[in-house]
Amino acid sequence: MILLVGAGVRATPGVLMVPLETEFGWNRTAISFAVAINIALFGLIGPFAAAVMNRLGVRRVLLAALAVMTIAVAATTVMRSEWHLVLLWGVLVGGGTGATSMVLAAIIATRWFDQHRGLVLGVLSAANATGQLVFLPLLASLAEQRGWRMATVLVASAAAVVFVLVMALMRDRPEDLGLKPYGARESSRPSPQALSPVGALKLAVRSRPFWVLAGTFFVCGASTNGLIGTHLISACHDYGISEVRAANLLAMMGIFDILGTTASGWLTDRLPSRYLLCAYYVLRGTALLFLPATLMHQESLGWFAVFYGLDWVATVPPTVRLTSEAFGRENTGVIYGWIGASHQLGASMAALGAGAIRTMLGDYRMAFWIASALCLVAGAAFVTVGRRALAPRPALAA
Repeated sequence: MILLVGAGVRATPGVLMVPLETEFGWNRTAISFAVAINIALFGLIGPFAAAVMNRLGVRRVLLAALAVMTIAVAATTVMRSEWHLVLLWGVLVGGGTGATSMVLAAIIATRWFDQHRGLVLGVLSAANATGQLVFLPLLASLAEQRGWRMATVLVASAAAVVFVLVMALMRDRPEDLGLKPYGARESSRPSPQALSPVGALKLAVRSRPFWVLAGTFFVCGASTNGLIGTHLISACHDYGISEVRAANLLAMMGIFDILGTTASGWLTDRLPSRYLLCAYYVLRGTALLFLPATLMHQESLGWFAVFYGLDWVATVPPTVRLTSEAFGRENTGVIYGWIGASHQLGASMAALGAGAIRTMLGDYRMAFWIASALCLVAGAAFVTVGRRALAPRPALAA
């Protein structure tokens, strides 16, 4: 539920871009700047949130984050200036959502599950897709019929409901309920203490696996949250496609992302993660290459949504698995937090860059083609430089 609502909050700027441009006269570069700050903070806070969760507990951190999100989203209904958008949606919402990122999923999966961890990560990753599925069509319809402010009120209300659920039901570890991690053996040894965020980063930057995973995850963020998640609705608007129909395309991606990400988790428990990631990035790059032509002719947009949806965050389970194999179970959360920060920096740069390309060139074609090339390079990395860097290390495997 936390990840689902967090995904709904993060999906909202894509619906608001055209209404804000119409009401306030802000250009897409200015709006994209606030979104870029939001996405960057969402990623950069992840590793620190993981460390604070280890120290203070998951429940306390989530309650603070959800409170900030609820207040900041609700306050956007009275904003009047661009700096209000940057402060509220960029800084505060970006900071709040940072604690509800996929770092949370990695921590929950590694703390609560010894068996089927890849499948669990796939299901939790799919919650992001479900958030799109639940929120985007409704938000687009509300923004079109009753104004964008009503859409933000809905998102703020959902965050407030989840705040209550976390307060009532969330627990930090299985031991709080007298349980062991699912599938744990009686002879399991106590886990070592996790590294601090800075200590984890110092360890990570000296290793090739980190740079391969962080570099390719940068491309993942650029090609999903940053480009398609932020700009697809406004790109469709440029081709005469209504906001509601464009939001339905993103929702369709969400439906198939649930299937694709869950299947990716199942495959991660059975197949080498490097080959899965190579396939995912190459397929995504191919889809982006043909997206401008698909938008122009429109008949195949549904197929694009299906194809891209299956691949949307399918990269998460194998990336977390490789992180755990390279750096150990207890450090998975904090080091994956830094890898996730790279993902969100890529998304942030793509959100801002695509907006600037649209403002300068009048369309998004160049942005789609650049992202396509980056995805193809990322896919190739897993069968070239990543072949030796990501070789299994049995002694460190979680």
